[in-house]
Amino acid sequence: MIVFDTGISSHALCKSPKRVRAAAYLRCSEAPLLAANRQLWHALNMKIVVCVKHVPDAESERRLEKGAIVRGEDDVLNELDENAIEAGVQIVEEMGGEVIALTMGPEGAEETVMRALQLGADRGIIISDESLAGSDALGTAQVLAAAINAVGQVDLVLTGMASLDGMTSMLPGALATRLSLPCLTLAKSLQVLGDRVRVVRAADGFEDVLEVPLPALVSVTDQVNDPRFPNFADMAAAKNKSISRWTLKDIDAEHVVRSGSSGAGVQVLRARQTPARTAGKIITDAGEGGVKLAEFLRQFKEGNQ
Repeated sequence: MIVFDTGISSHALCKSPKRVRAAAYLRCSEAPLLAANRQLWHALNMKIVVCVKHVPDAESERRLEKGAIVRGEDDVLNELDENAIEAGVQIVEEMGGEVIALTMGPEGAEETVMRALQLGADRGIIISDESLAGSDALGTAQVLAAAINAVGQVDLVLTGMASLDGMTSMLPGALATRLSLPCLTLAKSLQVLGDRVRVVRAADGFEDVLEVPLPALVSVTDQVNDPRFPNFADMAAAKNKSISRWTLKDIDAEHVVRSGSSGAGVQVLRARQTPARTAGKIITDAGEGGVKLAEFLRQFKEGNQ
């Protein structure tokens, strides 16, 4: 049996029995000491980055100005990102470490990061720069990758399964590619096992059990957990947590090729408000209902050609 000096006080160990077993003793018969130390480091110092997004409230009324959706009036934390935050917080509660909420967005995104801190994240980072307006998923991935590299020594990157504004689900794969990390997507359960991460993913009536070495990127579904609801103490504690505000210069990403609307692969040519739905027409069938329906369909087709 090899005993490691964990540097954790006896008081902290007594409060966390599971951490005692993970940290104080590591059974190692023939495994190299280096591998044992690596597992122990991951067990005690997990640094998890959760990517979150500031999106329009799905329940709010949206409106257009000059062909663009007006932002900042009812924007909130992307609901599907709450599951990623909860997954990261649960891992840190079990194994130790910290959860960093990372977002790229306007100044108003501070509200989203504050919500992440209320849900249990330890600190937040906002990447905000005027030149980023209109970035697509690939440009966003480049910027977030630069920010994660600036954070340094990240063991696990977590994302939600999609953002409720774009619903592309492209970011996890694009971000993992930029970071050169193995990527596991749509996880409905998640476990960190030493220096590896294991997920269960449901697809087409069967389940995949997948495992990759850390560091890695994992996107989680809304089935992975039930996000906690912050109480008054959580909200008060969040006010004392730090939020860093970075620009492209701070993360050495001033020359990101795809950032902003000019570098986006998709250009919005025009946008218009959908007309309000009008009341339907009720026809009482007196033997001519089929004829009237056919006439209605003919007029509808001609009006949409």
